[in-house]
Amino acid sequence: MMKVFSLIVAVLMLSGCMKVSDMAEETRYQLRDVGILDHSETVRSASWRLQPDSFIYIAQGHFVPPGGAYPRPNVVAEEAFESFVRYFPLVRRAPEPVGLEEALNQAAIAGAHYLLYSRFAAADDRIGSFDELNDQRALDRLGVDTSVVQLMLIETGNRYLVDTASIRSRGGLLNIYDATPQVLLGPPLRDYARRLIGLGR
Repeated sequence: MMKVFSLIVAVLMLSGCMKVSDMAEETRYQLRDVGILDHSETVRSASWRLQPDSFIYIAQGHFVPPGGAYPRPNVVAEEAFESFVRYFPLVRRAPEPVGLEEALNQAAIAGAHYLLYSRFAAADDRIGSFDELNDQRALDRLGVDTSVVQLMLIETGNRYLVDTASIRSRGGLLNIYDATPQVLLGPPLRDYARRLIGLGR
């Protein structure tokens, strides 16, 4: 906790040299870094950008992450759709998990320019509330939730792999009570959509 206090003091000392928006963003970054707020890291294989009028078909594979998290079967595709539709007006989603070949066929039939194929590679739903502790009674399971999502962006016309991305997310202490691995998906998927359209870093 002392480290967090020191970081906030340091940010306040620099406030004379920084804009308020920059100072707020730096404070959020530091709080994420020390685990107070939710944190995610996206690693991409390319810096490809898409046109705003690109038609994207979103699907999720059948793979279920090991462990006891049991996320909804199509949750990554659902969250990706909610994130991408904010930036790309032409977006459709597969109604249920499908294999890669089937997803490519569905995207082609729909007339989509790109397929965003995803899978929930890992999920660890830790105990974060008294109710969960009473149910599971496992002190070694106390902690913050984590998740790993893998994405492939494929051009449907020639099946060219345009981009791959891995999103690693970790819950923060402030959101530990009602968080689950799937709750961590929205912000980094929105950030990925912004990057694809050229609005992110």
